[in-house]
Amino acid sequence: MKKTRKDAYTTELSKKILEGELLPDEGVWSSICHMLRVNRAAMLGLVLIVLMVLTAICAPVIARHDPNELSLADMRKPPSMEHWFGTDDLGRDVFSRVVYGSRLSLMIGFIPSVISLVLGTALGLAAGYMGRRVDAVIMRLADVVLAFPSLLLAMVVMYTLGSSILNMFIALSIINWAGTARVVRAQTLALKETEFVEAARSMGVSRLGIIFRHILPNCLPNLIVLFTLDIPGAIMWESSMSFLGVGDPNAASWGLMVSQGKSYAYMCPWLILAPGLAILVTVMAFNYLGDGLRDALDPYTKT
Repeated sequence: MKKTRKDAYTTELSKKILEGELLPDEGVWSSICHMLRVNRAAMLGLVLIVLMVLTAICAPVIARHDPNELSLADMRKPPSMEHWFGTDDLGRDVFSRVVYGSRLSLMIGFIPSVISLVLGTALGLAAGYMGRRVDAVIMRLADVVLAFPSLLLAMVVMYTLGSSILNMFIALSIINWAGTARVVRAQTLALKETEFVEAARSMGVSRLGIIFRHILPNCLPNLIVLFTLDIPGAIMWESSMSFLGVGDPNAASWGLMVSQGKSYAYMCPWLILAPGLAILVTVMAFNYLGDGLRDALDPYTKT
């Protein structure tokens, strides 16, 4: 009986999407709530993400020490009641740096993902609906971005602009927008030939009206999934660049902490285990939530 209800729910959602009747308040959010009730992994991911956001907000309260306070007398001390995750090679408290590092990691995850999502969606809608020269120019530009290895392109941008958090946002936004644009373009090409779009066009609805009232709402489910999957990707890119020494050397970054602690991996494993586990848990949480959203919002997937 339970499976029958799920099948009926998914079939109804698919029908609404294909007929162009899916609205954010009617289909998307109700399907997300349904998914969270039945998908334990996605619920776990959401709980972990909420805890990380609260940790980032309450970092001054949670952290036991100043993350940048140097203490040569406390260099490379193992975990204890005073220093829960030990100290690094400069005597800084690792736990405090991991807690404050959550702020940077979540900012790196959210801000470039929002920028690339907005840019990629706008260009994808324009390319798919306008077609011809507009489509050719935008897609060739996307091909150029996708032709370069993402990490290499981000490193080139960072080397060109300099190592700072703002430039990190720019670099990660540049490497992520092309994939979103291609997905939105493909959906737009399929949707603009449907009957409800033809009906709107025959009634004299403007191009912008068709795009924002009929096409974009039907792209929303996939955009939500792309957003949740872009966030861990951005966190991984930032960690990789910080590990390679391209990020901001003054920031309390998890990737930079792993890079600085790799020389003491055998003598002081806590230097890389704490930030490494933080990266692992964060990426897994967003991936769990993203997978659950994909299963809930994809009209051709039955959860």
